[in-house]
Amino acid sequence: MTTVTHDMDGTVGIVTLAKPPHNLIDDVMIEDLMAAYRQVVAAGCRAILLRSSMRHFCAGAELKSFGTTTHIQNDEQRFKEFLQVMEDVPVPTVAAVHGGVLGGGLELALTCDMIIAADTAFLGQVEVTVGLLPLLGGTQRLAQRAGSARAKEIAMLGRRHTPEAFERWGIINLVVPEAELPVASLTWARQLAAGPTAIIKGIKMQANLEARGGINAADARQIEINNMIWQAADRQRGFDAFFATGPASAVFKGD
Repeated sequence: MTTVTHDMDGTVGIVTLAKPPHNLIDDVMIEDLMAAYRQVVAAGCRAILLRSSMRHFCAGAELKSFGTTTHIQNDEQRFKEFLQVMEDVPVPTVAAVHGGVLGGGLELALTCDMIIAADTAFLGQVEVTVGLLPLLGGTQRLAQRAGSARAKEIAMLGRRHTPEAFERWGIINLVVPEAELPVASLTWARQLAAGPTAIIKGIKMQANLEARGGINAADARQIEINNMIWQAADRQRGFDAFFATGPASAVFKGD
């Protein structure tokens, strides 16, 4: 059974969680998700939209699979590979979430650069209610976005939260009516895909370096990143268009 599907919308790679009934996570789904990311990148995508075709975005882990068919929670190499593929993918990523976004489902969304939520969604790190902690890096990624005090509250109490609260705390980027989620999220992904891909990659590197190692870690690689984007053809296109026709007039090609 395919638990994740992928498709291309122009230069947007669309990766869809499709494991009935609630996209519960196990090692097979993790492998399918990483494979889908790799395939849309290989196909030339310039942005990725992560979404769900089920009633919920993802209701968490398949608990009964722990210790039998699921081992990522104890496998350091696999965990690092998961983060490298999902979080360090060299194009911007947008998660479109609806329904339950709980436990590991929230952690999947937190690997994305931006999160757009339906107003009917409910979100939370609920692992503590079954005697677990967030196993895929959720606590620390909540702390990156909302601060350690808020991350402790969310993970220790295990409550479900409204998307409006998560937007207010800086964990997600935008809340939209549920009916508008598909169009709104695809619009963001298309805008990102139409941008200067190499320059956006540099911005992503800067932000991730700061989030993981502080401003000194980002500053230490600033000139390296500057030099990388200076070689991009889109950087030259941006300059040429600015002087010829004014700001925001460039047509970027992704190289």
